[in-house]
Amino acid sequence: METIVLVIHLLLALALVGVILIQRSEGGGLGIGGGNAGGFMTNRGATNALSRTTAIIATAFIATSLVLAVFATQGRAPAAAPTSILDQAPAQPTAPQVPLAR
Repeated sequence: METIVLVIHLLLALALVGVILIQRSEGGGLGIGGGNAGGFMTNRGATNALSRTTAIIATAFIATSLVLAVFATQGRAPAAAPTSILDQAPAQPTAPQVPLAR
């Protein structure tokens, strides 16, 4: 089940990047559909459809992120108490003591 959600998550990520790159920016960078050709959709219609599509894909991406986070935390035993790295330090020095020569 986790693998299926992960694959869906990756596909949503790719789709989100693609939809964002298709959108027309203020400077006209990577956008498509210039001019008033009267094609399939008007500029306003294309903008509304792309904005709606972006919102839907982003919502699904966030949902799959939450599901994957839940999967990641399942099966872990809760820690008894928070531990510090200082608690794990050795109490005695690890180097051997060499006696001084007289």
